[in-house]
Amino acid sequence: MFDKTSMMALGMAGAFALGLAVGPQLNANRIAGPAPIAAAARTARPETTVKTAGPAAAPRLERVLAATAQPVQRHVKRLLNDGANVRLAAAGFSNARELMTVAHAARNTEIPFILLKHRVLDEGMSLARAIRASKPELNEDAEVSRARADAKADLARISS
Repeated sequence: MFDKTSMMALGMAGAFALGLAVGPQLNANRIAGPAPIAAAARTARPETTVKTAGPAAAPRLERVLAATAQPVQRHVKRLLNDGANVRLAAAGFSNARELMTVAHAARNTEIPFILLKHRVLDEGMSLARAIRASKPELNEDAEVSRARADAKADLARISS
């Protein structure tokens, strides 16, 4: 009888330990999920991505900075309005490319950053749809392309 009780207690302790080890990963994936800025931004979630210059080119690894990296936050601070809290602005973005793309889109279109961020991260809109919802007179695809190009150029300067 004592052995059966001991085994039950040991089994319960093992299940609890397994829950502690696996639980945070399950919750993080369910709560955070990928940020729906654009399909290209979703593929940039891992720490490194593969980029090729052409069909015969060898793959080159590109480091994707975190949205909380100091050089990124210093640059984003220049893009946002005076007095903006950069740490709050970066909260929720999975990497610097997403943060800087939304920041550039806000600056280029004169749509408040917090509104674009809310629509993209909280409401799950694509950046193009968020721009269209805020300013339907703009060409949202052109604005997204422009913001991505600006963010890519800034990240290249920061990374080098």
